[in-house]
Amino acid sequence: METNLALLLLLAPFAGFLLNIFFGKKLGKTVSGTLGTLTVAVSFAVTLFFFLQVNSTKVPVMVDLFEWLTMANFKVNFGFQLDQLSLLWLMFVTGIGTLIHVYSISYMHDDENMHKFFAYLNLFVFFMIILVMGSNLLIMFIGWEGVGLCSYLLIGFWYKNQDYNDAAKKAFIMNRIGDLGFLIGIFIIGYLFHSVDYNTISTAIATGAEVDMGWLSIAALCLFIGACGKSAQIPLYTWLPDAMAGPTPVSALIHAATMVTAGIFMITRMNFLFNLAPDVQNIIAIVGAITSLVAAAIGLVQNDIKKVLAYSTVSQLGLMFLALGLGAYEIAVFHVITHAFFKACLFLGSGSVIHALHGEQDMRNMGGLKKVMKITFITFLISTLAISGLPPFSGFFSKDEILMTAFHHNKALWIIASLASIMTAFYMFRLLYLTFYKSFRGTEEQKHHLHESPSLITFPLIILAALALVGGLISLPGSSWLNHYLAPVLAKPAVHHELDGTAYMLMGLAVVGALIGIGIAYTKYIKQALVPAQESEITGFAKVLYNKFYVDEIYTAIIVKPLYALAAFFRDVTEALFSSVIFGLGKAVNMLSNEGKTIQNGSIGFYLFAFVLGLCSIIVYIFLAK
Repeated sequence: METNLALLLLLAPFAGFLLNIFFGKKLGKTVSGTLGTLTVAVSFAVTLFFFLQVNSTKVPVMVDLFEWLTMANFKVNFGFQLDQLSLLWLMFVTGIGTLIHVYSISYMHDDENMHKFFAYLNLFVFFMIILVMGSNLLIMFIGWEGVGLCSYLLIGFWYKNQDYNDAAKKAFIMNRIGDLGFLIGIFIIGYLFHSVDYNTISTAIATGAEVDMGWLSIAALCLFIGACGKSAQIPLYTWLPDAMAGPTPVSALIHAATMVTAGIFMITRMNFLFNLAPDVQNIIAIVGAITSLVAAAIGLVQNDIKKVLAYSTVSQLGLMFLALGLGAYEIAVFHVITHAFFKACLFLGSGSVIHALHGEQDMRNMGGLKKVMKITFITFLISTLAISGLPPFSGFFSKDEILMTAFHHNKALWIIASLASIMTAFYMFRLLYLTFYKSFRGTEEQKHHLHESPSLITFPLIILAALALVGGLISLPGSSWLNHYLAPVLAKPAVHHELDGTAYMLMGLAVVGALIGIGIAYTKYIKQALVPAQESEITGFAKVLYNKFYVDEIYTAIIVKPLYALAAFFRDVTEALFSSVIFGLGKAVNMLSNEGKTIQNGSIGFYLFAFVLGLCSIIVYIFLAK
């Protein structure tokens, strides 16, 4: 029964993909959307069943389907592992995925290719489930590549816009760079342990098997490079803001709760390996902290509502990697969960605003929307308070745990993370004030059509806002259900912070920092009623931030253009050389054939002379050969 249920969990979204891709257009928009949503809801129901079972029995569900690969002393089984970590991930992948599908029924209803959109969403969820459920690194890699493919399809869904196509290609290529590192890491691990199975590797490490620590550290570093690609860390982060070209439900699904958390899942899954590579852990923590600060700084001056949320996602992912690098895996997972709640709500809330404004995404052309979009505003406010780290909202508890861990391990990283958190509070309330407060700054046509979004859009917002409000209860300081739940899958005991004077001081500092960021935003955009300047009017360091530290331009200068130059060299020089040689041989043959044609003149006497001459030559050759 468990095997059948596990296959149902996995294959239900794939069935939705097949039905929508082949029959969706005939079924109609409402039916195709409902069908796609129900298949993911089935996966959520099965996940909930397994979650309750494993939470009760403490025994993971292992499903071995067949022997996949066998080479000498290396064997890989195709199977699934439904333990505490994978089920926790599946809960919000399928749960939030279902809400986003419900949202998409209304949001995408006017799109002529709605059935194709739901097919791609279903396929994405299918590959994400493979990534999370797999019992070894190779099965994870199938899902890893699959979600990369689906992100390409979804980001470039509106393919008639070339900029969107470019964004999709950028995401695909930058992910391939990270994926190469991940693949090399898998090869090294397979060489070291003669297996890529999680339990086999974990057991070998726990029993003290002899392993070359140098190669193990290289393997851990390669896995981290793979995580940098999927989870948008420096230097492979620039694809994620551009990925906002996709429809807003895509941004919510891929960039809030699922694909971008794949790197955190992989490192947490392989925690027993990373524990043996402290130098790599230091690199992870430093990269995470710097990514958090850089992305937050860029988000301060962005004017596209989805771009602000995109850089916010990069920044929050940086905090999660900081926690991973400090060995606080359960705290990173905690922030993944709370982030999934409030960031999905924020992305879907931005989609509700864009829907009401008929595609407008520039916050300079918004304002005053709280009067006509009360549900969207209230849910957006709750999620903004959560991401800003104010109590009692969920983000306060998870972010506070990260900052507290950083304080006890490395004061410099704590300062960087604290600055990023203050910036987060500022740019999120800047977004809130510019979008929902003061008077409307758009066109009269937009103002005339302003309205609250349909219930299929607002219902997921209400559910996610409620989760953003109470989600922190799963891991309260001094009493963490999450820590106890994840204990069986973590090689080291969870980080436990006592509620002493230091803890209360750090909490107070975090709250004060958030209030400072909110206060600055309030002064600028409510009291002074400032509206961000037009692009041509931005000067100084603000221009550097607005242009994202010119990282894309730097990449273009040092990577893209040299590659284009190399390609041009092969096209203009190497290709021309080979072409001239090949065509030269053809011309030589053609020239010889033209000369040969002149002797074909129809003279019988000449033909007989040539015949006798040839025969004599053969006879002479035969005699000389003897």
